[in-house]
Amino acid sequence: MTATAAPRPGGPTMLTDSGLETDLIFRRGWDLPDFASFPLLTTDDGRTTLEDYYREHVEVAVRHGAGFVFETPTWRASSDWGERLGYAPGQLDEINRDAVRLVRDVCDSTPSLSFATVSGNVGPRGDGYATFGVMTADEARAYHARQIQVFADAGCDIVSVFTLAYAAEGLGIAQAAKDAGLPVVLSFTVETDGTLPDGSHLGEVVESIDATTDGYVRYYGVNCAHPDHIAPAVAGGAGWTARIGTVRANASRRSHAELDASTTIDDGDPWELAADYSTLRAALPGLTVVGGCCGTDVRHVRAIADAVVGG
Repeated sequence: MTATAAPRPGGPTMLTDSGLETDLIFRRGWDLPDFASFPLLTTDDGRTTLEDYYREHVEVAVRHGAGFVFETPTWRASSDWGERLGYAPGQLDEINRDAVRLVRDVCDSTPSLSFATVSGNVGPRGDGYATFGVMTADEARAYHARQIQVFADAGCDIVSVFTLAYAAEGLGIAQAAKDAGLPVVLSFTVETDGTLPDGSHLGEVVESIDATTDGYVRYYGVNCAHPDHIAPAVAGGAGWTARIGTVRANASRRSHAELDASTTIDDGDPWELAADYSTLRAALPGLTVVGGCCGTDVRHVRAIADAVVGG
């Protein structure tokens, strides 16, 4: 059995996976209503597809002597999205537990992996690109508590939320994770000008949440935006940039609105994206976990690993 633990900023560089949902849709031919990958856990073919997806990414980490963060395929497996897709709360609980079992099985069957993390993956309650239906921190804490507690009971090392659009939801999730005794990663998305979808600035959000939670968040991240869009968000070398521990960028330079309207994949240039990661790394002294987001696949992770990890 492979021992796992939560990563720490400034530690050894770890890889993670790429754009799971876009990979499943455009490379593997799956139909994902509401962009949800968790239903694949309920069929043999779906489970095999997920296992293959994780294994090809883990092989990149093994080849580079890097650790790997296993993110469960549960970004949409919370109550509102589950209800839309016909899943009762108890069914979602079992799916979230099963997701942890699946990635841990892949981890344990890769003895050559140097070190690893099992992360319970949480998505926003609403659309990650928009801010309608904004919650207070207390509302977010209550909404996300059940899924996070399931991850804690299932033995996750950490809980990670991706594509946050505003501060209050991130704060509520951090509080729910603290209630459950789990370390937490909060990753926000940014628009083409580097601001969050609600117009706020990433640095102000990080500093505010840190102040409110007494620095409980293990580290922060930026995802679902091209490095060209992330760069202005982290420019200037302010102290808070050391709190950014993960980047999962899009392959495309398109805006969120353009991506939402697109029916084809823009997978960019893996090597150009990898070079952009090298530039971002120079601006982010705490960057520890790197992977991809929409439009990326294992080719991009290989290129990023070559540029950032070496070997």
